[in-house]
Amino acid sequence: QVQLVESGGGLVQAGGSLRLSCAASGTIFSLDAVGWYRQAPGQQREAVAVISRIGTTTYADSVKGRFTISRDDGKNTVSLQMNSLKLEDTAVYYCNGKRTWPIIDAWGQGTQVTVSS
Repeated sequence: QVQLVESGGGLVQAGGSLRLSCAASGTIFSLDAVGWYRQAPGQQREAVAVISRIGTTTYADSVKGRFTISRDDGKNTVSLQMNSLKLEDTAVYYCNGKRTWPIIDAWGQGTQVTVSS
């Protein structure tokens, strides 16, 4: 089983930037996809950005043009560069790794991102 650990969250002013990192205990290349999700208080968890094994990326409409997901297979990390942060980006951000077979659906513990005005 893959274990994921997020880091890089914190408090930032609106318009600022943060970079989140997701470190995997095993090789992320064994995963079909790694994604960043977020959950704000009282809201459902939503997908923010996902990167596939071959590097294909998808983004939520709300973050397109502001967030960039990338992976470093050599370091077994997936990063989320967040620019032009908005108040509505405030949430706990989770890293997720998935594989179809053998099944893997691993979550990190989450990292808090707070954007202030």
